Amino acid sequence: MNYTIHQLQIFLEVVRQESITKASEELFMTQPAVSIQLKKFQDQFSVPLTEVIGRKLHVTEFGREVAVMAKRVLSEVKEIQYKTREYEGGLTGALKISSASTGKYVIPYFLSDFLNKNSGIDLKLDVTNKSKVIESLKKNEIDFALVSVIPDEMEFEEEKLVENKLYLVGNNPNIDSSRALIFREPGSATRHEMEQFFKSKERKKRKKMELTSNEAVKQAVIAGLGYSVLPIIGIKNELKNKELHILNMENLPLKTEWRLIWLKGKKLTPVAQSYLDFIRESKKRILQEHFEWYLNFK
Repeated sequence: MNYTIHQLQIFLEVVRQESITKASEELFMTQPAVSIQLKKFQDQFSVPLTEVIGRKLHVTEFGREVAVMAKRVLSEVKEIQYKTREYEGGLTGALKISSASTGKYVIPYFLSDFLNKNSGIDLKLDVTNKSKVIESLKKNEIDFALVSVIPDEMEFEEEKLVENKLYLVGNNPNIDSSRALIFREPGSATRHEMEQFFKSKERKKRKKMELTSNEAVKQAVIAGLGYSVLPIIGIKNELKNKELHILNMENLPLKTEWRLIWLKGKKLTPVAQSYLDFIRESKKRILQEHFEWYLNFK
């Protein structure tokens, strides 16, 4: 047999996606290129790895067993790379973080300098809703979670990063009470805060819309479909361009804290501990350099 590491990587992605099209998108390759490499890999075996039924690709039982072994091989290859960098004198390994979706406006600034100084570290950053972030933390699949609302069902340690301020916004400065309220999906921390706020403020029931990402909510508000409570950190340009306006309402903004949390008693890897030390040493500087506009916004 004469298959390559690259073919193993392609095969694993095809197994994950159960689609050559989706695998090619994830791998930043063309579909024909993925198909060619998959065929070359298949040619090494007399038993089918995949089969197409009704125009849908399915992974065979044999293919799934090969995938398990391929994943193990690639893991060992990664360990060789880490060990090589370690002997060269650098910090090596993976840093695994899961972030609530709005955290994408925060976490990159707390990562860039650390990763630039430690080229041997591989970042695995999953940006999703709060429920999935907490689930990953519970399963101990990650080093840190970035959240703005504290989970009450587990014990954890934390490092606060920056305040999270949420305002009611619309596409013009005047409030029209007939317009809908636009919410994030269930499990979103922003949705939870918004629901609690309007539950106490409005007795009259309004029309509601539900969208599955902050970006989708933002665009819906810009288009005039309704109002929403959004983190100010994610709408800087839209406010500057007057596409969005902050609407005055008593008891706003809502305030929480963006924080890194990790399981209480967890033994951090050398990479994770080094990153935590960096955060503690550099937080003040990062806030001054990248968040001054935000901290001063009222």
